[in-house]
Amino acid sequence: MFVSCILHLVKQWGSMLSITDLKTGTKLVYEGDPYIVLSYYHSKMGRGGAVVKTKLKNLRTGATIDKTFQGADKLDEANLSKKTAVFLYADAQDANFMDNETYDQFTIPLSKIGADKQYLIENANADILYYGDEALNVELPIKMTFKVVSAPPAVKGNTASSVVKKVEIETGANINAPVFIKEGDKIVVDTRDGSYVERA
Repeated sequence: MFVSCILHLVKQWGSMLSITDLKTGTKLVYEGDPYIVLSYYHSKMGRGGAVVKTKLKNLRTGATIDKTFQGADKLDEANLSKKTAVFLYADAQDANFMDNETYDQFTIPLSKIGADKQYLIENANADILYYGDEALNVELPIKMTFKVVSAPPAVKGNTASSVVKKVEIETGANINAPVFIKEGDKIVVDTRDGSYVERA
């Protein structure tokens, strides 16, 4: 029992990290939970040595915290893995998925997924981030292609490239797109901020 417990921890925790390893996107274990570094700032404190101020996102709860690490601090790297699953549908509380290999169905609370829910396409594959055997969250590609299902007609004479209009994509999300985009077009969207990138 003790050995299997240790093996489980080794599976979840990767190598040790020093504060110089902390960069945007670094995944670490802090107080037993997996976190990702959203931002960091290295500073020297005179004789006190180096410190790193970080903003961390808890991958289990979605909460963010500010945390300062000292020069001698050692941290465990979070050993996360990705699996592909099919997004089935969302109800009032959860997004429902099916594992592509085992066909097991599982849920992730919408409160964890947050704004990324608007980029999930029913019956399409999605990357799921795992911590050990626990499905933590959805990991979206930075750029995704969507079909425009509704777009108001362009106003005559309004051809300036800086003019935008709201269009609806297949997931129900509204995106600011150039006036020339019409219903049926496919557009590329940056999922980090919901901005239009280009016509696909």
